[in-house]
Amino acid sequence: MGRLFGTDGIRGEANRYPMDAATAFAVGQAMTRALKREGHIPRVIIGKDTRISGYMLESSLESGVTSMGGYAYLVGVAPTPAIAYLTESMRADAGFVISASHNPYHDNGIKAFAGNGCKLSDEQEAEIEDLVLGGELPEMVPAPKGMGRAKRLDDALGRYVVFLKNTFPRGLTMENLKVAMDVANGATYKVAPMAFTELGAEVTVIHDEPNGFNINDGCGSQHTQDLSKTVVETGSAIGLAFDGDGDRLIAVDEKGNTITGDQILMICAKMLKDEGRLTNDLLVTTVMSNLGLRVAAANAGIRHHASKVGDRNVLEDMKAMGAVLGGEDSGHVIFLEHHTTGDGILTALQLVAAMLKEGKPLSQMAAEAMDVFPQRLVNIRVARKPEIDTVPEIMAAIAEAEAELDGNGRVLVRYSGTESLCRVMVEGPTAQVTDCWADRVADVVRVVLGE
Repeated sequence: MGRLFGTDGIRGEANRYPMDAATAFAVGQAMTRALKREGHIPRVIIGKDTRISGYMLESSLESGVTSMGGYAYLVGVAPTPAIAYLTESMRADAGFVISASHNPYHDNGIKAFAGNGCKLSDEQEAEIEDLVLGGELPEMVPAPKGMGRAKRLDDALGRYVVFLKNTFPRGLTMENLKVAMDVANGATYKVAPMAFTELGAEVTVIHDEPNGFNINDGCGSQHTQDLSKTVVETGSAIGLAFDGDGDRLIAVDEKGNTITGDQILMICAKMLKDEGRLTNDLLVTTVMSNLGLRVAAANAGIRHHASKVGDRNVLEDMKAMGAVLGGEDSGHVIFLEHHTTGDGILTALQLVAAMLKEGKPLSQMAAEAMDVFPQRLVNIRVARKPEIDTVPEIMAAIAEAEAELDGNGRVLVRYSGTESLCRVMVEGPTAQVTDCWADRVADVVRVVLGE
C-alpha cells in the first residue's frame, strides 16, 4: 500500500481507496491523535465542495475526529481558502477540505491545514500517514467518556465574506461595475457573488446550480468559453472564472479574451510595486510560468524567482525570500499580506482593484503587463514514472528541441503529482514552432512511458 499524500493532499476516485469512507475515517482519527496533548481537546474545521461524494467523506472525517476525542466543526460547502482562514481565525488546531479542486465530480480529495492556516508540512503529513497505515488507531481510541462532539458552523460563510471585503481598498467602489462570474458549480457558488454584490458590483452569475455531478463540467477556470460569451453579451468589464474549490482564478477581459494566471500576477505585481508594497520587489512563480513573465518582470524592475511546481513550494519560497506575492499560471495566487494560501475570490478582488486604480480596461492592462510567448502543454498518460533524467530517449528529445529553440524558448517535462500523467510543456517564438516541438517530445514520452 503506497503513501497517502501527493503534491496537494490525498486524491483519488471517490468510493475507492484512498478516497473511501474507511480511509477518511482513519485520517480524521490520525489527525486528532497527532494533535492530542494533556488537557487539550483538538478542534478541527471540516469543509467541502459540491461533489456527491462529499457527504460520505464529510461524515467519515467527522466520525474519525469525534471517535478520537476531538471536536469537529462542520462548515459545509465552502472554498478551500475559507477553511484555511477559519482554521486560523478560530484558533482551531487543524482544518480539512474535501475537494479534488479542478478535477471532475468522480474524483475527490482531502486537503489538510495546520492551525496557522498553512498546508501541512512533509513531517506532519508523514506522521498522519504512519498512523493511518500502521493499523494501530483502533487501539488508541479513548473510552466513551472521552469521545468528542460535532457542531455545524452556520455563520462560517458570513465570516469569510467579511474577511474578503476587508481586503478590498476602502477608497474604491464597485458601484456601476458589471462583473460576470463562472462559479464552476462548485464551492464558490454562494460566497463569490455575495462578496461582489455587497461591494456594489452588478453581478451576472453562470454555472451556479450544483447537483453533485456537474462541478467543473465544461465550466470554471479551465473552460472559459461560456464566461467569455456572457461577458460580451452583458457588457461586463471583467469575467471571473473560479475552479471547483475556489483557490484559483482565471479572468476574461471585456472583449471576451482569456487572461492567464501569469498576466494576473504581473498586473498585481506592478500595482504593489507602484504602491511600495511589493516587498523586496520580488515575485515568486513556478518553473511553469510563461517566459514572457520573466521578461516583463525584468523590464518592470521586479525580481523573479521560479520555484518548483506546487503552491506549497511557492509559499515556502515566498516566506524564505521575503515575498508577499506569488503564484502559478493556473491562477493559484497567494497574497501573503492577506492570506496564507491561494484564494480565487481574494485574487479577483485585487485584480478589480488594480483595474479601478488604473482606470483602464482589463484588455489594455493585460497587454501592458506582459507579452505571452506561445506555449503548448501536452499531457501523456503513463504506466510508470522513472526520473526524467534517467530516460535517455526523453533527454535526447529535450536537448534537440532546446538546441533548435536556441534561447528563444524552453522545454519542461515533468510528472503530475496527482495523476498518472507526464506533462510536456514547450514555449517558443511562434505557435508553429512551439506545436512542432511539443508534439515531437510528447511522441517520445508516449513511446517510452505510455500505457
